[in-house]
Amino acid sequence: MQIRNVRIVLPDRVIERGCLEVEGRRIGRIHESLATTGGLDGNGLTVIPGIVDLHGDMLEREIEPRPRAHFPIPVAMHELDKRLAAAGITTAYAAVGFAWYADDLRTQETAVQIIRTLNTMRHTLLTDCRIHARFEINNPETVPVLRQMLIEDQVDLVSVMDHNPGQGQYSDATRYTRFLKDWLGFTDDQLAPVYERMEAKIAELKRVPRDWSLTRAIVETACAYNVIVASHDDDTVDKVEQQAEMGVTISEFPINAAAAQAARERGMYIVMGAPNAFRGESNTGNLSARQAVQAGIVDVLATDYVPGAMLHAAWQFARNGILDLPAAIRLITANPATAVRLHDRGRVETGLLADLVFVEDGDLPRVRATMRNGQFIYCDSAGYQMWAMSAEHAADMQ
Repeated sequence: MQIRNVRIVLPDRVIERGCLEVEGRRIGRIHESLATTGGLDGNGLTVIPGIVDLHGDMLEREIEPRPRAHFPIPVAMHELDKRLAAAGITTAYAAVGFAWYADDLRTQETAVQIIRTLNTMRHTLLTDCRIHARFEINNPETVPVLRQMLIEDQVDLVSVMDHNPGQGQYSDATRYTRFLKDWLGFTDDQLAPVYERMEAKIAELKRVPRDWSLTRAIVETACAYNVIVASHDDDTVDKVEQQAEMGVTISEFPINAAAAQAARERGMYIVMGAPNAFRGESNTGNLSARQAVQAGIVDVLATDYVPGAMLHAAWQFARNGILDLPAAIRLITANPATAVRLHDRGRVETGLLADLVFVEDGDLPRVRATMRNGQFIYCDSAGYQMWAMSAEHAADMQ
């Protein structure tokens, strides 16, 4: 299949008008000349690699869009999958949280059920959806559960999280309990003992050095099964050093520039939220992803909680001259793929998987069609002609 009359974003430059070939599941030859006949007409759309998202919190929200309003996991994943494809995301790591405490409303049993269900469904989905397990160091009961998931090859990425108030993104107990109420559905009656416990925990953290033994056990197990580990909400140089020494290779959402710079110096990939980058500020008052990109200390953008923010943030950076277009697109394609060792995708390059997104340029970039493994998995009315011609071409080849 040849797709002509397209603008092609390569890893280091842009072909303003060219064509490319798709051979089965892979990208074939890339031509810098504009073919005038044959193949599919791309109508001047911009071709970028399929977007790779390492951290998306949307699945749990799809399952429980409002407190105590639950949808079946297969239905939630089925619907989220369509949204991801329409946003140009072809590889997605769905973040699944385990209980933060033994009495947390989000049970470990639910997390395991989500993970097993998603792995069962993977072959039916439009996107390549993988599991990002969030390990909260406050809950030792998670260790054997997560270890079993790793042994069974049910997890693709692990993040180490510390939501103790007094550090990280929760600088005090009030901010933490507000989060529990607004986002996790805790009632006032449930919050009262939690607040008291948080105040005591803050005091304890100031007296007693942090115990990293559980974290070390999880990181060692993950590394033994060739699963990459990320740290979450790094806020100090010391914390970054501890994580790097244990084998952590990704720093997610560092709280400040000092932590991000420390991660960079230790060879870790730095991930920031695309919504933060697009808006120009953190919704919790932490490091601005846009400023961090301008400072050269960001490698990867992640959806966090808005799938469409990936493309919009990258396009905004290019349009405003913060980065050139290839560099902006690398933040959402090649760099995340490299960070998790998916070397078969993330770039428009001969021999790699034909995961491609066809974007209409403009003040607001619009995904017109998305291709994964050489097959269209999404198209709108403008992309339908390409899809129809592709289907006709495939029929003629049989």
